[in-house]
Amino acid sequence: MKIGFVIAALAAVGLAVAFVGNGPFLKGGQDKSQGSKKVDQRTAYLNQESPKRKDKVVKTDEEWQKILTPEQYKILRNKGTEPAFCGVNLENKGPGVYECAGCGLPLFRSGNKFNSGTGWPSFGEPIDPDNVWYHSDRSHGMIRTEILCSRCDGHLGHVFDDGPPPTGLRYCINGTVLKFVPDKS
Repeated sequence: MKIGFVIAALAAVGLAVAFVGNGPFLKGGQDKSQGSKKVDQRTAYLNQESPKRKDKVVKTDEEWQKILTPEQYKILRNKGTEPAFCGVNLENKGPGVYECAGCGLPLFRSGNKFNSGTGWPSFGEPIDPDNVWYHSDRSHGMIRTEILCSRCDGHLGHVFDDGPPPTGLRYCINGTVLKFVPDKS
């Protein structure tokens, strides 16, 4: 348990340092490979209110507690984080879609999942950019971009700009708040 905690803490600090030094989506940063302003749709949503949707899911805390596990509630509704290398869906390699455990909105395809070595499921991009929204997170002495489900406003994780091509992004998601739906073959 102690080793896992130390690894998670070092990973979080390392990711935060890497992000603070190079975080384009909080500063509208530069794409150094092209020398031009990087246009990123995430900046349009950053620090804005929750997106308005016709299918918005709004529940009381009591209602959320009835439908979510205690761990899902802690993460989705109270912006918690599961321990690194301990969550569900980390090792899942099957074809399918990952949905929000709170409202069932499709969030990520298994084909966009990759092993980041951080201990949390990582994806290169969401299924649909309108299915997530972004918020500046300055907690824990770091500057990060939080990812939330646009239907139920549940906290999913954070996005970093150290992912693989083609997007260069790493959506670092708490696996406990994802429901995996396998492809029907």
